Amino acid sequence: MVSQKALLIGISGVSSSGKTTLARLLRDIIPDTFILHEDDFYKTDAEIPVKDGVADWDCLESLNLPQLKEALAYIKTEGKLPEDLFSKEDKNSVGESGVDRTIVEDLKQKTHASLSESQRLPVAIIDGFLLFSEDMKDIRDLFDIKLLLRTDYKTAKARREARSGYVTLEGFWEDPPGYVDNIVWPNYVKDHAFLFHNGDVEGKAKEGLCDSLGIAPISKDAEGSMTACLQWAYSVIMPHLEQRR
Repeated sequence: MVSQKALLIGISGVSSSGKTTLARLLRDIIPDTFILHEDDFYKTDAEIPVKDGVADWDCLESLNLPQLKEALAYIKTEGKLPEDLFSKEDKNSVGESGVDRTIVEDLKQKTHASLSESQRLPVAIIDGFLLFSEDMKDIRDLFDIKLLLRTDYKTAKARREARSGYVTLEGFWEDPPGYVDNIVWPNYVKDHAFLFHNGDVEGKAKEGLCDSLGIAPISKDAEGSMTACLQWAYSVIMPHLEQRR
């Protein structure tokens, strides 16, 4: 049996819920951490499914899942990114986090003090809009830690529509009018309703089911504040890191 050489953290949630921002903050705090983005596994622009005449970038079929699974398996056994993997997502800005840098530095110092350098395991953070779906069970099971970020429809819509666009494999994409209502939110609901009571993705998560799947939904009091979100994520991750001391 091949030994595991990296800890895989999955951060998932609806578009504009703060996944990439959180991932970058955690990278600043946790030593030997690198980031991989689910968006780096989009198919070519011409292969993106079309729904009602509009490209659907927020569905399962838009992703090269075999390539994503292969990359995660490689990271887990080799402890590093595949050498031929190029990240276009790093070209997309996420803006300021709003988290005071003294908080980040305090958590960084706390982490370095808690973990012995000789016993640290590389940490790979993978962020994406669709990591915990039932249709991606074989990929979902590769993650050691699964963080589910949440935000309500109104906030997700406002944040997404405030973005200027996205770098793609072959160009640049800007959401057409109505994209959140017709594509983004319906896809999110379809793939995540099973995790919530009565399928209400703005309601209460099914604690028993989430526990059985190893998914940690963000606590209600941490929603809406990246500082609180970071502190919550840190509290979930650190016990896993300390177990490996």
